[in-house]
Amino acid sequence: MSWKIVDSGNAKIERRDEPWCTEAMKARWTAEIIPRYETRHGALMPILHEVQHEYRHVPYQAMIELATFLQIPPAEVLDTVSFYEEYTVEPVGKCVIGICQSIACEVCGHQALLDHVRDELGIDPHETTEDGLFSLLAMECLGSCDTAPVALFNETLHENLDIPTIDRLIAEARQVGDGGSEH
Repeated sequence: MSWKIVDSGNAKIERRDEPWCTEAMKARWTAEIIPRYETRHGALMPILHEVQHEYRHVPYQAMIELATFLQIPPAEVLDTVSFYEEYTVEPVGKCVIGICQSIACEVCGHQALLDHVRDELGIDPHETTEDGLFSLLAMECLGSCDTAPVALFNETLHENLDIPTIDRLIAEARQVGDGGSEH
């Protein structure tokens, strides 16, 4: 492994005229989320979850907007986004497949599942298909070791997986992604 040096101090942040954090979002956060926390900073992660789900990533401009809204330094928002796997700075697919790679799943054959999905979709972990439909993640323990191997398809946990089940789940996600009905 090598260290990559990134000149982040001089990085240009792409901006759009329309804010990512809309007035309606901020009003709802103020009414429903912020009151649950002792400080505004406490609301950062739930709000980041909403931004991630709304836009399928957390744009840098949105991080700055959130920092201003929550009255915290932008670096604290970036630190949180870059630390947790839940958040991404690049858009993820409409269907995020997270295959568990914990020791239990490893023993129960997660590698065959991961290799199959990699071949089926033509992407490696932490990549997104060109059509924007799928992203693949290799994740740490999903907390279901007794039903290994497991994977998340978006936020739904699927247990005791095998290749035919993975193929069915991918086909269903393709149908939904192409405008088909939800399964």
